[in-house]
Amino acid sequence: MADIKNLESIMGLIMHGGDAKGNAVEAIRSAKKGDFEEAHDYLKKANVALNIAHNSQTSMLAQEASGDALELSLLMVHGQDHLMTALTFIDLAKEVVEVYERIEKLGG
Repeated sequence: MADIKNLESIMGLIMHGGDAKGNAVEAIRSAKKGDFEEAHDYLKKANVALNIAHNSQTSMLAQEASGDALELSLLMVHGQDHLMTALTFIDLAKEVVEVYERIEKLGG
């Protein structure tokens, strides 16, 4: 089992990666109802959560790069999955919000 420091980093990936994705989903929902200010606020929140998750990952990468190998666990894989899903979803959410904004400008 991972030590406490690594477990905290892994849980940071899971929690903050999940928060980032959730905020990206809310950004799309806000844009869909035409509230673009709220959509952009959710995108900002998503990026804040993503940065926190990324910092957790960076901590583990630095540890491993210094020669202190990490034990691969299902939790670590799950955390990395959350981070990568959040990255992808935020990119998609930005595009969807932009599309809704363009539709609004065209009188849609």
